[in-house]
Amino acid sequence: MLLPFQFERTIANDFLLTNDAGDFIYLGPDEFEQFLSSGLDKDSQTYVNLKTKHFLLDSPKYLAQTIDLLATKYRSKKGYLRDFTCLHMVVLTLRCNHNCNYCQASSQDAKASNWDMDKETARRVVDMIFECPSPSIKIEFQGGEPLLNFPVIVEIVEYAKKVNRRLNKDVSFVLCTNLSLMTKDILAFLKKHNIEVSTSLDGPKELHDANRILRNGGSSYEIFVKNLELTRFVLGKDSVSALLTITNTNIGHLREIIDEYIRLGFKNIFLRSLNPYGYAKKKTGEKLQYRIDEYIAAYKDALQYIIELNIQGQHFSESFTTMLLTRILTPFATGFVDLQSPAGAGILGVIYDHDGGIYPSDEGRMLAAMGDSHFCLGNVHDKTYRHIFLNPKLKKIISASCVEIIPGCHSCVYQPYCGADPIRAYSQQKDKNYIGHMPTSEFCQKHKAILSHLFGLIRESDDEVLDVFWSWITKRPYEEIGLSWRQ
Repeated sequence: MLLPFQFERTIANDFLLTNDAGDFIYLGPDEFEQFLSSGLDKDSQTYVNLKTKHFLLDSPKYLAQTIDLLATKYRSKKGYLRDFTCLHMVVLTLRCNHNCNYCQASSQDAKASNWDMDKETARRVVDMIFECPSPSIKIEFQGGEPLLNFPVIVEIVEYAKKVNRRLNKDVSFVLCTNLSLMTKDILAFLKKHNIEVSTSLDGPKELHDANRILRNGGSSYEIFVKNLELTRFVLGKDSVSALLTITNTNIGHLREIIDEYIRLGFKNIFLRSLNPYGYAKKKTGEKLQYRIDEYIAAYKDALQYIIELNIQGQHFSESFTTMLLTRILTPFATGFVDLQSPAGAGILGVIYDHDGGIYPSDEGRMLAAMGDSHFCLGNVHDKTYRHIFLNPKLKKIISASCVEIIPGCHSCVYQPYCGADPIRAYSQQKDKNYIGHMPTSEFCQKHKAILSHLFGLIRESDDEVLDVFWSWITKRPYEEIGLSWRQ
C-alpha cells in the first residue's frame, strides 16, 4: 500500500521521493517502476527502507498507527508554530549615519527630525509585545541606525524587564547596528543586560566601502573594524554576528569576503541575496541587481569553498545552508521567519515602526515606506492586541501561504523543506491573493535551485562533506564528527 509522497526525476536519472514529514529516499528507474506497481520484493533493502521511511505499508491494518507516527513527525517539523509570536522587531528610528546603496530600510538623514520612536510609543509597543502568548520573546532593535535613539533602547529594555517581573517570560534582546556609534558607555549597558549585537560586513575594505557608505564621507570599514574590536573586548569574542548583503558589486568576490569574515574572527556567514524592497529597489534600480542564475552560481562556488576550508581544519559555516540541512537531515523545526509554511509573517515575527505602525514583516513595512501601506495591521496607539493579531488580513496571509495547497508547490518534491512569501507575491507579481505564480517566481527559482543542489551534495558527496554538514547542524568541530550515516 502506497502512502502520499512527492517525487522528481534527478539529472542522474534516478528519482528523489519525499513525504510531508520530511523523509526522503532515492530510487533508481527500475525500483521506482516496481514501487509504483507494488512489484518490489518485500525482502529487498529498498522495500525495507521505503517502509521504514513511511512511503509504503505492508497492510492497511497498520494505517492508523502509521498516521500517528507521521503526525508526530509533522508536528515536530511545525513546532515553531507553538510560540506565537516570538520575534518582535522594533524600529527605533529611520535616521542613519550611513547611506548604503542597497538600503531596504528607506533611511533618513542622521540630522533629520520626526523619525524617532518616542518613549510613550515604546512603552505601548512593550505592552503589546507582552500580550503575546509565547513563553519566549526576542526583542530586536532595528533602524536606520538604532544607536541614534539610544535613550529609547534603554527605555524599552528597562520597562520590558519591569513588566516581565510579573509574567516571567524568557526575554532576550538583539541590537542591529552598523557599530559606527558604539561607545564604552553603550557597551556597558549592553553587557549589563546581556544584549546581543548583530552587524553588517560586506567584505574587505574596498568591497565594504563600495556599498556601505558614510553620509559624511570617509571609510565605514575602518570605523567598523575599530568598533568591532572594542565590542568584542567588552562583550566577548563571540558576542557579535554579521550579515552580508550580496549585490552586483560583490557577487563575484564571495571567496574574498569569506576570507575576510574568517580573518576578522567570524565563525559563519549568511549568503543573503539582495532584497527587492526599500531603496534597494526604488533608489538604485537595476544598478545592484543580478539574475537568479548568477546568484545560484555564486552561492554554489562559495559553498564549495567553505566546505573545502572546513575539511582543511577551518570551522566555518554558511547559515542558510545549515538551516536547510537541519530541515532535511533532522526531525527538528527551524524558526527561520522568511521560509516557513504557513509564512512566518505575523505569527513568528512582527515589526513595529517608529510611529507605532505594526506590520507582519519588514518587507510589509518597506512597501509602506514606498507608498503602499497595504500590509499595515494597525497602530499601537489605537488598536488592541486582538485587533492586530486577529486581523482578517493576517488571517488571509496565513491561509494563503501554506505550500501544501499552493499550485506548483503542493506536488513539489522540496515542499517539506520550503516556504512561502506572500508579501513578495503581492509586491512583485501583483497578486492580491498573496499566492503568486510559482513557475515565474524568483523566490521559488532560488530556493528550488539551492535545495536541489544540497540534495545532490547529500546524495553524491563522500563522508568528508557529510561530516562538514553534520558539524554545522550539531555546532561541533569537524574533527569531532564521526559519521557513519550514508543515504
